[in-house]
Amino acid sequence: MVVENMRMLRLMEENRDTTMVDEDDETKTIKKVLNEGLIEPIKLVVGFALTSKKRKSFLQPKFEGLARLKGIVFVAIDQDKPLSEQGPFDIVLHKLSGKDWQQVLEDYRQTHPEVTVLDPPDAIKHLHNRQSMLQVVADLNLSDTYGNVNVPQQLVIKKDASSIALKVAKERLRLPLVAKPLVSDGSAKSHELSLAYDQYSLQKLEPPLVLQEFVNHGGVLFKVFIVGEAIKVVRRFSLPNVSKRQLSRTSGVYRFPRVSCAVASADDADLDPDVAELPPRPLLEKLARELRRRLGLQLFNLDMIREYGTRNNFYVIDINYFPGYGKMPEYEHIFTDFLLNVVKRNKYNNHLTTGR
Repeated sequence: MVVENMRMLRLMEENRDTTMVDEDDETKTIKKVLNEGLIEPIKLVVGFALTSKKRKSFLQPKFEGLARLKGIVFVAIDQDKPLSEQGPFDIVLHKLSGKDWQQVLEDYRQTHPEVTVLDPPDAIKHLHNRQSMLQVVADLNLSDTYGNVNVPQQLVIKKDASSIALKVAKERLRLPLVAKPLVSDGSAKSHELSLAYDQYSLQKLEPPLVLQEFVNHGGVLFKVFIVGEAIKVVRRFSLPNVSKRQLSRTSGVYRFPRVSCAVASADDADLDPDVAELPPRPLLEKLARELRRRLGLQLFNLDMIREYGTRNNFYVIDINYFPGYGKMPEYEHIFTDFLLNVVKRNKYNNHLTTGR
């Protein structure tokens, strides 16, 4: 029976990309093997510093169970104690805000170069500002046989709502305009957006914010999850197209909550095939590779849309650090494999530099 349980786990691991394993059966098998004590020796220790909400969504029982089977253990970091006195850790996984915490991590990285911090605080800063986050994509100017990746025309407004209409006219931005908070810190407020239909209503907006030209995209958004070199894409319902007739007859500012949440999944919906088709894999791989290199990040996702009526004209409209991976299909396998590969790569690099 013990051998059979281990064999089943190996089969699930080998076939997870080609065979749909019933999640309940997989969870039961993991629990059974754990209860029988058939677990790998500890290979790596991950210290984590997450909000209670993030901890609940990310460290789900099935994920922790699979990690333990692979020799990975998660240890909560006590923020009331010096980080250097805790551990030892192989990896520090974090998503907390605040300058004090960022300084703690930077100091720790200097004194513990053998530990991988996912991700470096200085690199994460680029994604806290919607102006700088999308500038990285714009600088790529990515265009090849598989498609084009751009960012919408945008304008940063730091203050004085009364001047927005004049600035919009000067930059020749086309209505309607999507308004987003300039700061993207992972809070619920930072994910709120508004859609402004006319010039007069722009003064009702609340700076600091970013204005983006609204691009019709068939009401479907692609969430591109990136975990190291792994990429997973899911569809989410988004804002519907705005016709010229609708624009001419509509005025005001309409506020929306977080648009692309998990409950708005469009993966099983009956969609127009031209709208639902996922972006070409080679294009996503090139985009993810370049963003990993330029941002210096391993854990992030992209909100990506296809311009309606085109086949391969895409826009990146947002980038998020350490997103809700608990909503990503097969995240348990993808993330545990990633953690193991990080430590394996570090050991190899240390061997090259030290000879040990």
